[in-house]
Amino acid sequence: MNSRAVPGEPPDHALGRSRGGLTTKVHALADLSCTPVQALLTAGQAGDNPMLAPLIDALDEAGHEIGFRLLADKAYSHPSTRNYLRGRRIKHTIPERRDQIAHRKNKGSKGGRPPGFDADAYKERNTVERSFNRIKQWRGLATRYDKYAVTYLGGVLLAMLILTHRARS
Repeated sequence: MNSRAVPGEPPDHALGRSRGGLTTKVHALADLSCTPVQALLTAGQAGDNPMLAPLIDALDEAGHEIGFRLLADKAYSHPSTRNYLRGRRIKHTIPERRDQIAHRKNKGSKGGRPPGFDADAYKERNTVERSFNRIKQWRGLATRYDKYAVTYLGGVLLAMLILTHRARS
C-alpha cells in the first residue's frame, strides 16, 4: 500500500515545520484531574486557536457533557473563539492579549467592555500542561517515531486511556 493512500491520513502526515524542525502538534482538552479527555493532531506550524472548535465538536460527538468551564491561555483570545464559546453556552476563562486590550482602549467608549476574567479559576489552567507532561513521558510519543499520523494518534489515545484509568482507580 502506498503511504499516500492510507484512509484517514492527512496528506502531510500531521508533520510540519516549526522552530525545532519537523513536528506534530497535539491539541487536547483535559479535566481537573490532569487527565486528557480529547485530542486531535495537526502539523507543527498550525495554530492553537483554529483547533478549539473541532476539539469541542469532537467531544460533543463522543457524548461528553459540555457543562464545563474552559480554561485557556492567550492563544485562544480571539473574538471569534469567544463568540463560538458564547454560542455553545460554554463558560470560559481566557486572558485578553495585550494588543487586544490596547485596541479596545483606543476605540474609547465604542471599544466595549473587557471580557470577564476569573483569576482564581485561571489558576487551574496548569492541569492541561501537567496532562501534556504525563503524555510526553511516553518516549514514543515525545519523539514521534511513527510514520503515519493515525498510528501516532493511536498511541496518544492509548496513553490517554491508560492515564484516565490510573486517575479513576
